[in-house]
Amino acid sequence: MVFVIQQTQNKETAAIQIKLNELIASSKLASNRLISVEDLTEEEIDTLKKFYTRLSELAKKEKDIHASHSLDEAQEGNKKKHQRTKRSETKKAAQ
Repeated sequence: MVFVIQQTQNKETAAIQIKLNELIASSKLASNRLISVEDLTEEEIDTLKKFYTRLSELAKKEKDIHASHSLDEAQEGNKKKHQRTKRSETKKAAQ
């Protein structure tokens, strides 16, 4: 009986993973890095968690959680923002 329940749960979990992979793959804004994330090692999953924690931190700085959809884009946007701020401060100091 326990085996049958476990087998059913495994099948349902696999079906959910496939559905999630399809949603990720079909979204223009989603990172394809997450497709089949369940196949990664625990260390790789921890690394991804750190990336998305960092993404969350960058989004908080932007004050708009919809400002970016990937860590790479968020870091690049944040870098450009700080470069513009530095240029603005340099111009003000020169005046």
